[in-house]
Amino acid sequence: MKLLVLCALVAWLQLSAATRVHVGTVDLSSGVGRHLLSEKDHKYKQDDNVPLWASKVGPFTNPSETYEYYSLPYCQPKDGVKHKLLGMGEVVDANRMASTPYQLQFRKDRQREQVCEQLLDQEKLAKFRKAVKEDWYFQMYYDDLPVWGFIGYMEKLIKPGGVTEYAYKLFTNIDFDVKYNDDRVIEISVSTDPQEVVDISENVTSTVKAAFTYSVKWTPTTTKFEQRLQRYERFNLNPVHLEIHWFSIINSCVTVLLLTGFLATILMRVLKADFVKYSKDDPAMDEEESGWKYVHGDVFRFPPQKNLFCAFVGTGAQLFYLSLFIFVLALVGVFYPYNRGALYTALIVLYSLTACIAGFVASSYYRQMEGELWVRNILLTCFIYCGPFLVMFGFLNTVAIVYKSTAALPFGTIVIILLIWGCITIPLTVFGGIAGKNNRAEFFAPCRTNKYPREIPQLPWYRTTVPQMVMAGFLPFSAIYVELYYMFASVWGHKVYIIWSILAIVYGILIIVTAFITIALTYFQLAVEDHQWWWRSFLCGGSTGIFVYGYCFYYYYARSDMSGFMQTAFFFGYMLMVCFGFFLMLGTVGWRASLMFVRHIYRAIKCE
Repeated sequence: MKLLVLCALVAWLQLSAATRVHVGTVDLSSGVGRHLLSEKDHKYKQDDNVPLWASKVGPFTNPSETYEYYSLPYCQPKDGVKHKLLGMGEVVDANRMASTPYQLQFRKDRQREQVCEQLLDQEKLAKFRKAVKEDWYFQMYYDDLPVWGFIGYMEKLIKPGGVTEYAYKLFTNIDFDVKYNDDRVIEISVSTDPQEVVDISENVTSTVKAAFTYSVKWTPTTTKFEQRLQRYERFNLNPVHLEIHWFSIINSCVTVLLLTGFLATILMRVLKADFVKYSKDDPAMDEEESGWKYVHGDVFRFPPQKNLFCAFVGTGAQLFYLSLFIFVLALVGVFYPYNRGALYTALIVLYSLTACIAGFVASSYYRQMEGELWVRNILLTCFIYCGPFLVMFGFLNTVAIVYKSTAALPFGTIVIILLIWGCITIPLTVFGGIAGKNNRAEFFAPCRTNKYPREIPQLPWYRTTVPQMVMAGFLPFSAIYVELYYMFASVWGHKVYIIWSILAIVYGILIIVTAFITIALTYFQLAVEDHQWWWRSFLCGGSTGIFVYGYCFYYYYARSDMSGFMQTAFFFGYMLMVCFGFFLMLGTVGWRASLMFVRHIYRAIKCE
C-alpha cells in the first residue's frame, strides 16, 4: 500500500512539474483546483490592463470543428499575437488563447474606438462569407470568464419575380458590457449592432473597406466575486428549468425501481421454492427433475478465452473506480461551468493513477482461474482499451490536422500524453498485475467441477445470447435515457451541465439495475441447465453500452444539426470509445454481481 501511494505521489508531481510553453506543450498544474485560488488572482486597480484572450471560432452547430481566432482575417495586435499558457485540459478542449487588439482596462469606458481599418480582398471576403454562411461564432475569455458572439448574419432578400437571394453581413463593431464589484470583474457580455455591418455578399466583386470598432461600458454590481459563476448556471443555454429536470429524472427512476422491485419479488419467491425443493434428499426426484441444481458440476467451470475475459474485467473495474473518483470531484465542486479543461485533466490523471486497479484485478482473477500466461494477461490489460483508443485518436487527430482545426492536439501535447501513458499508466498496470499474480486468494467455488462438461439442451431462440443482451440492456438504458440528452447536449453542444447530484443518482441506479437484471438473466439461464454463464453475464451487463451507441444515431440525426465529415467522424468515433468503456464497466458490474449470486445459491444447497 505504501508503494502504491508513493507511485501516485510521484505521478502527480511529474504532472505538476511540467514546463509551461505555448500551444505545443501545456501547463499540467493548471486545471483541477485552479479556481479554488481564484480569489487571490483577480484584483485590479483603476485602468489596470486586463487582457482579453481569443479562444476559438467555428460553426455553431459543429462543436468539435473549431479553428484559431486569427484563421479569419481579423485585426491583430500592433505588437504581434501572443499566446497564453494553457493547461492540458484546456488544450484538449481545443482552446488556443491568443491576444487581441481590444483594450479593456479596468473600469475605463470606451466609445466606438477603432481597432483597425482593413481592405478585404476576395480571399478575405471568401473566408468571412463562409463563416457567416455556416453561422460561425467566436469565443473569448476575459478574467477567466467566457464570452461569445457571432461573426455576422444572413439576410433573406426577395427580388422582383420571386427570386430569393441572401445577403451576408459582417459585424464590424463589438460592444462589451462589463460589471464589476469593487476591485474585481464579475460579469462580461457581448452585443453587436445589426446596423454596423459590412456587406460581403457574393455579388461583391471588388475590395471592401471595413473599419472594426468596439465599445466598453463598465457597470457596478453588488454580486460577490464568489458568486460570479452562478450566472452561467442560470445561462439561457441551460437545458431546462431545474424543477422540470428533477421531475423527469424522478419519474424515470421511480418507473425503473418499480419494475426492478417487481422482478426482484418474483425472483425471491422462485428461489425460495427452489431451495425448498432441492433441500429434499430424494434420489428419484433427482433423476426426474431438472433445474439449476443439476449443473452444479459445470457452473464453476472457467470460461473460454479467460485471458481476454480477465483483461476485460480488470479494465472494467478500473473504469468503474475512475467514474467514482470523477463523481467525488464533481460533487465537491472541482468542476464548474465552462471549465471543461479541469474535467479533461482529471480524466487523464485519474486514468493513469487507477491503472494499478486494472492490473491487479485482471491478474488476480487470471491466477484464480489457473492461468499460466500472466505476462500476456498484463500486456493485454494494458492495451485492451488504450490500444483501440489510441488508434481512434490517431485517425481523428489526422482528420483535424487536415482541417487545420484546433481540435488537433499539438505535437508537444501528444508527446506528454504518450509519456504519461508509457511512464505512469503502463508501469502502474504492471505493478498491479504483479501484485495480483502474487495474491494468495483462491477462487471460491461451493461445488466441485466435473471432469467433462455437461451437454447443454437445445434452447429456444429467445434464450440465446443476442436476445438476452437486448433484454438486459433495455432496462438500464431506460434508467439513463432522460439524462443522456442533457449529457449529449453539453458534451456535443453549447449547453451547460451543472447538476452533478442528479447524474450521480442516475449513475447509482444504473449500476443497481444492471446488477439486478444480469442476476435475473443468469438465474433463468441456469434454470434451463445452460451453465455457460460467464461470458453471457458480462455481455448482458455491458449491452447497455450498445444501446447508448444506438442512441448516438438518434441524437445525431434527430436532435442535433451537426454535419460535415470532421464533426461526424469526431462524434461517432469518440462516442464509440465512450460506449466501449461503458460496455467494459457495466459488463464487469454484471459479471461480478452474477458471480456473487451464483456462489450464494450453490452454497445454500447440497451439491453432492
